[in-house]
Parts: sequence; C-alpha cells; structure tokens
Amino acid sequence: MSTQPARIAVVHDWLDTWRGGENVLAAVLDLYPSADLFALVDFLPDSLRARIGGRRATTSFLQHIPGARAHFRKLLPLFPRAIASLDVSSYDTIISISHAVAKGVRVREGQRHLCYCLTPMRYAWDLREQYFPPGSGAARLRPVANRVLDRLRDWDREASRGVDEFAAISNFIAQRIARAYGRPAQVVYPPVDTAFFRPGELRPTRDYHFTASRWVAYKRIDAIVGAFAQMPSRRLVVAGDGPDAARVRALAGPNVQFVGEVPRERLRELMRNAQSFLFAAEEDFGIVPLEAQACATPVIAYARGGALETIVADGPHSTGVFFDAQTPAAIADAVAALEAAAARIDGAECRRNAERFGLQRFRREFVAFTGIPADGSTAGTR
Repeated sequence: MSTQPARIAVVHDWLDTWRGGENVLAAVLDLYPSADLFALVDFLPDSLRARIGGRRATTSFLQHIPGARAHFRKLLPLFPRAIASLDVSSYDTIISISHAVAKGVRVREGQRHLCYCLTPMRYAWDLREQYFPPGSGAARLRPVANRVLDRLRDWDREASRGVDEFAAISNFIAQRIARAYGRPAQVVYPPVDTAFFRPGELRPTRDYHFTASRWVAYKRIDAIVGAFAQMPSRRLVVAGDGPDAARVRALAGPNVQFVGEVPRERLRELMRNAQSFLFAAEEDFGIVPLEAQACATPVIAYARGGALETIVADGPHSTGVFFDAQTPAAIADAVAALEAAAARIDGAECRRNAERFGLQRFRREFVAFTGIPADGSTAGTR
C-alpha cells in the first residue's frame, strides 16, 4: 500500500526584495519543491525569482490594490484580514515563515501548522522607539501608531494559538517567542551560503572597513558612519540604501565611500577584502556577519541579539570583537581593539565558524522539526 506525500503550503509574509527571510524561504522550497507558495503580495523582481525556482505565490487581495507595489506596507492594518483570506484548506501541513503575519493564516481542524518564526512582529512588540524615535518626523505619528500596533500585538498573540509548533532562528528569538506568546520554540539556525561566500584566490587588500545593510533606524548605520568621522585616517565602505540615507550621508567625512545597493558578487568581493565587517544592529540572527566570516573576514558587532550566538570574541578561536553601546565612540574603540587583535584573529577560524551554520545543518534540523522527509534537491548541501 503506497502512501501519498503530505500536501504542503508554505506561507511567507510578502515578496518584494531579497533579504534574510528570502534566503530561508529558498532553502525551505528546495527541501519541499512540491509545496505551494502563498504570500500577502508577490512583487519579487524577475531577476530574483529564479532563486525560488521561478515560483509565483498565490496572493491576497492586497496584491490588487492600486499602488500596492510601492506602498503595500502602509496597508499594515489590513494585514491580519489579508493573511486570513488565503485559502490553504486543502493542505495537510502549513509551514509559515513569519516575521509579521504569516503565522496568522487560517487553518482548519486536522491540519498541522508549523511556524518558522524569524521574530514576533518587531514593531508591535519591541522596537517602537526605533521605528518612531523621539524628535523625528515619525514621532508625530506615535499616538495613532500606538493604537494600531496595540491591536496588532493583541491579534499576533491570538494568532500564535493557531500554531502547533514553533521553531526560532536563534536562542534570542526563542526567548522573545516565550515572552510574547508563552510558547516554547526549537532553535533551527538559518542557512548561510558558504559555497558562495568564501575566501577569494587573491591575497585580500584589507585596506578598509566595510558595512552593508538596509538603511533603517534600528540598523544604526548612522552610528557606524559617525564613528569613522572620528577616525579620519581609517577608510569605511558602506553598501546599501534606505529611508535613513539622507541623514547617514550627512554624517560622512571624506574617508567614507558609499557604493549603493550591490549585487551578491560585488558584496562578496567587498567582504573578502575588508579589514572587518561592522554590524551595529540588535538583530534577530544576523546572516550578513556570518557571510563575512565565511569570506574569512572578522566582524565588529553590537553585543546584543543573535550576534552573541554567531561571533566568537574570546579565546584562541576568536572571529571578531564586540562593543556594548550603539554609539560612535564605542564603535571607534571596537575598531581600534580589532586592529590591535588582528594578529590573533585567523581568517581560517572565521571561515570554520561560518561553516557551522551551513546549508546541510539547516536541512537536517529543519526536517527534524517538521518530521517530513525532504523531497527536494540536495545540490549544494554541505
């Protein structure tokens, strides 16, 4: 008697660009290529779609609202209703990959709902000060935003009850899930593409420090750029762009070079040749510092969040240094500390540390979490 494979729906929050959550999505779809994909909206550029096997998501009514491509995030109050409108009733197993509302997809009795939680909804639970900093233009919206976000927080807590089991991307997030939802979560670290991010064949130049990020407030690119304003003899290269661009650029001295959004190949080249990669966010996991370590480049990071689980700052296997405050002065001190410790930080140790988070580990642990054997490609596993 043959058994039919489980019918799987993978629910992602939204698709419009490529960040860490999309790396996770690609790895899950590679494990389960027969799964169907759902999202609030799907505006992923064609140039990136090949990385999810060319799939297009089944989307909610938000997809068809005029102007949604550019402004769907402004429709945040509609997200709970939109995610509940997705019909996944014909599937045996729902896998939600959620940093916002994907976990709130409506399930029926007898279905199994597994949530790989990138974080409980940040702006509803933890980061309102960062999204609406005092003295900013956004701060004027805080009273109205608080009412909306309080309702979203209540909805988010209630939506968590529809999840049978949680997995978290780090111990840091597992603790946040416990605080927000009162639920345990198994830790399954996201995969780092250590096949792509690897040292180059040429000797690295190591004549600059480097950072790359989406320029939003909590990433604290302003503090990094401000630190190098205090260190005119040291060079900083900054990749990325975002809402904080004007403020960040205004802080820069002539020793700071902005290179904009760069393709993966250019990002890898910049990582390979940097003296360090700087990371100032309190991040849920932080995959980019591991990509830098995979390129044999040490990391200077804020000593909070997922970085504490992915960077070794003490002992013979050190891969970087930490700083304790998100200020230019603290970052400048950390840069000096890394330069002083450069002789004992081995690029090979950085690479070995990153390899602990490779794709093979993710596949093994994610299959253990779901209990569903992989039916996808094993190409590139390590």
